[in-house]
Amino acid sequence: MTDFIESNLNVESGQPQQLSLSKDAARNLSTTTKSAPQTQEITSRWLLKMLPWVQTKGGTYRLNRRLTYTVGDGRLSFSNTGAEVQVIPQELGELPLLRGFDDTEVLRALASRFVQQEFAPGDIIVQSGQPANQLFLIAHGKVNKIAIGKYDEQPLLDMLADGDYFGDRVLVESESNWKFTVQAVTRCTVLALPQQAFRELLNQSQALQAQLEQFRIRAELPQNKYGEAAIALSTSHSTETTLPGTFVDYELSPREYQLSIAQTMLRVNTRVADLYNQPYNQTEEQLRLTIEALRERQEYELINNREFGLLHNADLKQRIYTRSGPPNPDDLDELVTRRRKSRFFLAHPRTIAAFGRQCNRQGIYPDTIDMDGSKIITWRNVPILPCNKIPITKNQTSSILILRTGEKDQGVIGLHQTGIPDEYQPSLSVRFMGINEKAIISYLVTAYYSATVLVPDALGILEDVEIGR
Repeated sequence: MTDFIESNLNVESGQPQQLSLSKDAARNLSTTTKSAPQTQEITSRWLLKMLPWVQTKGGTYRLNRRLTYTVGDGRLSFSNTGAEVQVIPQELGELPLLRGFDDTEVLRALASRFVQQEFAPGDIIVQSGQPANQLFLIAHGKVNKIAIGKYDEQPLLDMLADGDYFGDRVLVESESNWKFTVQAVTRCTVLALPQQAFRELLNQSQALQAQLEQFRIRAELPQNKYGEAAIALSTSHSTETTLPGTFVDYELSPREYQLSIAQTMLRVNTRVADLYNQPYNQTEEQLRLTIEALRERQEYELINNREFGLLHNADLKQRIYTRSGPPNPDDLDELVTRRRKSRFFLAHPRTIAAFGRQCNRQGIYPDTIDMDGSKIITWRNVPILPCNKIPITKNQTSSILILRTGEKDQGVIGLHQTGIPDEYQPSLSVRFMGINEKAIISYLVTAYYSATVLVPDALGILEDVEIGR
């Protein structure tokens, strides 16, 4: 009778009456289904998948090429004090005429003779047919190099930007006229060196005279259009002609690439490794996530490392600029046509989105292909692969890379060494380092890698791609 009254009181008070075991209590007797540890850092890492990896014995790859005479086609750097811009004297050694010239006093005197000029968008810097009597260095801005076509059209020869130059041969030629027009696309700061100022300094410096003589000798050596030592051949002869003798000359100091390294020390408590291994092995999961981080870092270094990264090792003649700022189909066509057997583009996902917007504006719909279970857009049958390791500047610009790969095609290759001690994956080792006095197990995880561009046209870059509009 008392139980019945208490039950009625519970109902009358509005509190629900429990008729079975609660779920919270029941979970104490049950197991749970668990996921493996997840991380947001893992990406598709297309570069690591697409690069052919070459076994590198001794950890060093020597890149042998034919002897090349044309050197010093680099870009120049500048310094400024407020609005006043000056070329760094030592940077003048990047000019072909001054390659290897190390007389600091003469370089300083030469740098002081440059005159700063400012141009607005649309201004003509030099006009075709006018006397060519100045060397121009582009300190800031973008310009178009325009030719005069057969039917008075104006074909675009090239686009130049920060650090580029033109008119360097004007300094050593007696009389000549500009064979092209240079027009400012954006606001430009240009440094100009008059021919007369150069010749005045030339008359005063014996060291500069000797440098000029070496340049003339080097320029007269037989070479092909790529600047390589020519191979003498005879063709189309119908009589008994004395054939030319020849040989293929090599670079005397070829560049060597040593394998780079990414390392970390993984620590696991012995109690954790012994007792908490169901359903997932703790050591294996710790190692899996550590290796994922190493592989992400490896791809970052292959793109950004200043010694062997692709962004820093592309030949300057294979770097081009967009015609209007954002990446459009014409720009990618320019990249494709500059090389044979292009395998793939590589771009930041935001850059790919910017290219898609330009295609939409022009009513162009790129084809797609299936790669590794993903739909990838293509341009001219070349896939455009995403890579978030390509940096985006604070000005919202980035770069698009295009690669030809493989040793057979003289392309871009990855370098590694397999068969190393305690190898866990190709060219990646996991070494047991012992247990310390606090019962902590240590493992040394190491990855070895590098990359090289076998010939300059294997890698091209579209630079200063605007993705913010």
